[in-house]
Amino acid sequence: MNIFLNSTYGANKLTPRQILSDPILFLAFGFGSGLAKKAPGTMGTVAAIPVYWLFAQTNFIAYSVLTAIACIAGIWICGIAANKLAEHDFGGIVWDEVAGYLVTLWLVPCTWQTMLAGFVLFRVFDILKPWPIRWLDRHVEGGFGIMIDDILAAVFAGGLLLLMVNYQWLS
Repeated sequence: MNIFLNSTYGANKLTPRQILSDPILFLAFGFGSGLAKKAPGTMGTVAAIPVYWLFAQTNFIAYSVLTAIACIAGIWICGIAANKLAEHDFGGIVWDEVAGYLVTLWLVPCTWQTMLAGFVLFRVFDILKPWPIRWLDRHVEGGFGIMIDDILAAVFAGGLLLLMVNYQWLS
């Protein structure tokens, strides 16, 4: 018995091997992190940390372009993944968490404190889904629907994080 992976995923019952060998599904599943049995969204956000770290080594304009590409491409990636799984917004699709974490940290300096606080804030907003995030999650379909609630959760988390940095609540 494997505690980390299910044997199949989605209504089409794709195997972990099928997911990891398909480039779109590999990205949609956050480099495999979405295969976790427990808390795949949190694992997807963990997988976003090295992506953020890599992007943060660039200048603001490059970071902005890369993050925008991750968000826009995510609409396509998540839409195709949902079709391949035959299930809308399947829990293992975590590219929206990867993009959301990048958006959360967009306007703050790269420090371990902002990375940790951004992680926690993004997960809180993504899990609790205050209005209008919950409404979008329930009413918008397709790849855009999968992405938009996480992007808005990231905007809320990033705004709060920016206030925390500006008021020097974080080092």
